[in-house]
Amino acid sequence: MNWFKNLRPKIQAALSKRQSTETLWHKCRNCEQMIFHRELEESLLVCSHCDHHMRMNPKQRLESIFDNAEYQEIELPEVVLDPLKFRDEKKYTDRIKESRSKVGYNDALVVAHGQLQATDVVVAVQNFEFMGGSLGMATGEALIAAAKLAVFQNAPLIVFTAAGGARMQEGILSLMQLPRTTIAVQMVREASLPYIVVLTDPTTGGVSASYAMLGDVAIAEPGALIGFAGPRVIESTIRERLPEGFQRSEYLYEHGILDMVVHRRDMRAELGRLIDLLVNKVPGTEVLDATGIMVAPDIPAEKR
Repeated sequence: MNWFKNLRPKIQAALSKRQSTETLWHKCRNCEQMIFHRELEESLLVCSHCDHHMRMNPKQRLESIFDNAEYQEIELPEVVLDPLKFRDEKKYTDRIKESRSKVGYNDALVVAHGQLQATDVVVAVQNFEFMGGSLGMATGEALIAAAKLAVFQNAPLIVFTAAGGARMQEGILSLMQLPRTTIAVQMVREASLPYIVVLTDPTTGGVSASYAMLGDVAIAEPGALIGFAGPRVIESTIRERLPEGFQRSEYLYEHGILDMVVHRRDMRAELGRLIDLLVNKVPGTEVLDATGIMVAPDIPAEKR
């Protein structure tokens, strides 16, 4: 067996080289072109061949939004792990453990705060890799925590959605998160703070039926699937062919469901512009009083 011992290092080196090569190149799901990993990172996971927007994990998303990629994640409230003792092919607790091990987060929503173009903001990012970004008790509590933090810091709340809907393993407790998150959004509004939603691919089910569609400004990434039921379910129900691009960002924008469709490379600048418009309430150097007479407001010179 000495020959095998001598051969083993060569086999391991070959396998290691193959794995290294595979991680250097990524195939676009849309056009199937191969993209070098550095090129993909520089383009914020947007295909340079067909402009397809690939899914981002929370870390990538947060680093692309905050100034100097600096932010602080908050500790989220703990919830009962398996309230219904649910089991299908696997135990629900086992599915959660697998997802946590795979993505490195405790659940499908990550909340962080920092600065966006020198303005304090709170950002919540939904992670589709964690059980399809499904909305359960932990996700609901996380969004409520994000809303409370935004009110406490007097900061705008930005939410990036990506979900297949409510988490079936939690039954009615999952559906209860729809009104709870809606109330959380209202809490932000009552504090006169902007609530901006960026819908990414895909945003469907109970998430699209609650906080995803309640933004003061509704933005979407190009080509994102957005809706309640999926296109195939709708076609099989109404027994009709759906229009081309139905439930995609561009179609919804053309029909008035969305305020804008923004390319990922422009997202940070666009969010900064919107926040500046919605938060900066300093008037100009000349304003009118109630009688219509021009007055000079008491504004610091550096803000004029």
